[in-house]
Amino acid sequence: MSERPIIVMKFGGTSVADERGRSALARRVLAAQELGSAPVVVVSAMGRKGAPYATDTLLTLLDGLPVTPRESDLLASAGELISAVVVAAHLRAAGVDAMSFSGAQAGIYTDDHFGCARITGVDPSAITAAVAAGHVPVVAGFQGVAPDGSTTTLGRGGSDTSACALGVALGATAVEIYTDVDGVMSADPRTCDAAAVLQEIGAEELFQMAQHGSKVVHTPAAEFALKSGLDLRVRNTFSDGAGTRVADMRTYAPAGVATAVSHSEGIARFTATLPGAEGSAEHMRAQTDVYRSMAQADVSLDMFTPVGDSLVFTVAEDRVSTAAEVLRRLGMPFTVRNGLAKVTLVGAGMHGVPGVMAAMAEHLARAGVHILQAADSHTTISALVPADETHAAVAALHQGFGLDA
Repeated sequence: MSERPIIVMKFGGTSVADERGRSALARRVLAAQELGSAPVVVVSAMGRKGAPYATDTLLTLLDGLPVTPRESDLLASAGELISAVVVAAHLRAAGVDAMSFSGAQAGIYTDDHFGCARITGVDPSAITAAVAAGHVPVVAGFQGVAPDGSTTTLGRGGSDTSACALGVALGATAVEIYTDVDGVMSADPRTCDAAAVLQEIGAEELFQMAQHGSKVVHTPAAEFALKSGLDLRVRNTFSDGAGTRVADMRTYAPAGVATAVSHSEGIARFTATLPGAEGSAEHMRAQTDVYRSMAQADVSLDMFTPVGDSLVFTVAEDRVSTAAEVLRRLGMPFTVRNGLAKVTLVGAGMHGVPGVMAAMAEHLARAGVHILQAADSHTTISALVPADETHAAVAALHQGFGLDA
């Protein structure tokens, strides 16, 4: 194995889409080599929907046609394969001895949940051998191989997860995720004009941001960083900024109560009437039936709360019809409200601090935002609000908790 420390460098779609991006990528790889590192590159598909080799563009070839999830994943994986081969060729033209790998060739093993597979293991031997031979591996992200040999994909943003999984398996000194923004921001800049790049964020905070709607890093990638203590950094391919460092929670010291505000839209809230008296065995069995039946129907529930004789919960709006059918099968009357959003205050510094929810409610009330439901954890407080009040809610919390500065 190479004596040089391995660094995993993941480049997103805009970084590999054209000559400008690929040239910037090559400069990054050459700079890493000059600093004495052994780069392992992970790439996404080239560009976004509309670009000829973007994943969403490729999938339009199947519009209106009968297709299985297995075949859909096989086609979806093609964008990253094209990208890996093109980037490897570009690196060779720049004087880098590069070698492309599919996810399977890189030893990324997954379950067989097509479209959103989870990584079950990584055998880094082929990548290790390539590095030892002086090559720079260029790995197709977003993909792996199921137990039966089928190609699987890891869900939107899955190349981040490929990079982090390889980073852990290779014992990399660092994983760098390159994108077209300067780092992790304190809020979505399209929603909050005052959003700013965070110099540092705790791994738990990054994970919670991803869980609650932030698109900067794929949620399973943030989970890898949280569990492994990876030295992870999010940077801009096209600028020399330091980006955002993701800190191990064992050494991280939050600067204040809150670090960021995340949000997700397209949410619906169900209120289902349960049989039996509140607290009775029949009432509890009915709750269990809802949870189990929704899971079997592949409906993810959020913000679920028993209230008197009812069970209140939220689902993604694209799962409303499925959730409604489950409740009808169970014989439970229900109402549903669409057009909602969840706004989440994220901060490791809020744990054990009294009055955070009170301050959050005050800031939202002052901005005219209606809280329909709330939920919290050690590092988050979420409020369910009407979708048309999302921007006001994000801006109010961002300013109210001092993140504008």
